[in-house]
Amino acid sequence: MKILVLHGPNLNLLGRREPEIYGSLTLDEINTRLTGLGETLGAEIVCEQSNHEGALIDALHAAREWADGVVFNPGGYTHTSIALRDAVTAIGIPVVEVHLSNVEAREEFRHRSLISPVCAGKVSGFGWRSYALGLRALVDLLNEV
Repeated sequence: MKILVLHGPNLNLLGRREPEIYGSLTLDEINTRLTGLGETLGAEIVCEQSNHEGALIDALHAAREWADGVVFNPGGYTHTSIALRDAVTAIGIPVVEVHLSNVEAREEFRHRSLISPVCAGKVSGFGWRSYALGLRALVDLLNEV
């Protein structure tokens, strides 16, 4: 089983960017934890990050050819990108949306996700554990098929 963990804009600043909201772990530390969890779950994890919408779309398109599923934190594009929503729909593999913070408890503009309706599920509010929970759920989902 192969899974893409895709991180959106500004997540490269984790550990330094608003740690009271996003936690103190760096992106590399989160990726290391997810790779280890993937080994435990029998899944190969490939982690990518981009601040650019087109690069995220390209990563999703490429995943269609090699991945069984995607754990995706679209960051700020969650609320604005119809193009990413369309890419998630187009690839035809399950995608789990994740967020470090509880987006529903934050500013009102963060309450609406354009991505969620086309995802298999969504996990938010558990810090880096949102990724771990999303990964576990995706692996379980893929094992049921």
